[in-house]
Amino acid sequence: MPEGWEWDRTLFQGSAVHYERGRMPYAPGFGESLARVLGLDGRGRLLDVGCGPGIVTLPLARFFTEAVGLDPDEDMLAEAARRARRDGVDNARWVTARAEELPAGLGEFRVVVFAQSFHWTERERVAAAVLAMLEPGGTLVHLGDLKDPPPATEPLPLPPPPYPLIGDLVRRYLGPVRRAGQGVLVNGTPGGEDAVFAAAGFTHAGRHVVPAGQVVPRTADDLVAWAFSRSDSAPHLFGDRLADFERELRELLLREAADGRFAEHIPPTEIRMWHRAARG
Repeated sequence: MPEGWEWDRTLFQGSAVHYERGRMPYAPGFGESLARVLGLDGRGRLLDVGCGPGIVTLPLARFFTEAVGLDPDEDMLAEAARRARRDGVDNARWVTARAEELPAGLGEFRVVVFAQSFHWTERERVAAAVLAMLEPGGTLVHLGDLKDPPPATEPLPLPPPPYPLIGDLVRRYLGPVRRAGQGVLVNGTPGGEDAVFAAAGFTHAGRHVVPAGQVVPRTADDLVAWAFSRSDSAPHLFGDRLADFERELRELLLREAADGRFAEHIPPTEIRMWHRAARG
């Protein structure tokens, strides 16, 4: 892992209950798009590594016999289970473990997905473990927001969230170095994921972008939840200054929009795929 950081259980402590409300969704229909690209037909098993509260696991579960969400944060998994009950998803189960513990006796999978979670792992070790867990012809999927999306065609009816100002406020409370648990933030995968997956023995299987751009209204409560859903501004990092931070954050938001109402565009979702070669 990058110097200055190692995993610890406080990484997202207190964030799980804020995640669904605070985070922007993936592009509508991303699950159907992935199913179409991979020819998913309700058979096989899905593993979502670093699943958090099931944001990706649950929409994909219906395309598989079983969906397994794996995460080391028990609060995240409790939230995922609550959402599964709410949404009537009955073929998902939740496993408390780190990616570094794979294969963890979980068996083979048709698809293994990382949704903006791979950079938190010991990458080479985890990629090798996943390769061995995929059934012949199986697919590793890396899913995330498209970087540098094209300009949105629909104008925003309200001001955009003042993310730079929120970042300034976080730094004033927590210091100039972005926090992550008891260490500093991991910023992506040096050299990119492609090189790691290729070195592990995967074959690149293409890239697919699910368009978006729909306007989503955001309230002050949503943006407070956004801040607390993040590893670099998780509630526990503020200690006994948490209430002061939230008060100042709400004051900032009301200065930017007196009614506390904002809007932003859903970003396109980028899906990158790697295959395990079928046995001859």
